Amino acid sequence: MLELTFSRAEPVDAEQLAALINSAYRGESSRQGWTTEADLLDGRRTEVADILDLIAEAESMILQCRRQNDLLGSVHLQKLDQQVQIGMLAVVPAMQGLGIGKRLLAAAEAEAKQAWLVKHFVMAVIPCRTELMAFYERRGYQRTGTIKAFPVNPALWQPKVAGLSLELLEKHV
Repeated sequence: MLELTFSRAEPVDAEQLAALINSAYRGESSRQGWTTEADLLDGRRTEVADILDLIAEAESMILQCRRQNDLLGSVHLQKLDQQVQIGMLAVVPAMQGLGIGKRLLAAAEAEAKQAWLVKHFVMAVIPCRTELMAFYERRGYQRTGTIKAFPVNPALWQPKVAGLSLELLEKHV
């Protein structure tokens, strides 16, 4: 088993985090893993300025996963009322399938419970990504049937397919 450490991201980590997240979600590099959105969206997932804003925001954190000094994954957590929204879970594409995402998600839930004393987690996933939905369901998340419009952000990304949406998943612990 890989020896991993988990810690909250600092502003100095923003550039590396943005590069990791973009490589895991979009473009040809993302095709090395199984969680790519490259067939659904063009463009970038995030920018350094967005990461800096998330790190600085109250009741928001990015948890990073490292092996020695190598950044292997990250996830964003945002406390909203009495729940935590989980987003931008990313693992280096070539390292996907090794259990890093499972461990990172578990560490993120534990960190959120400790920091904010919450027991309710939510996330939004593109429902046509059945393998990703199944991954989260195996981690205890349940589909709610609540569908939201996919966000529009032409400065960063453009849809390659029509009708993209997001389904809310939730987990109570």
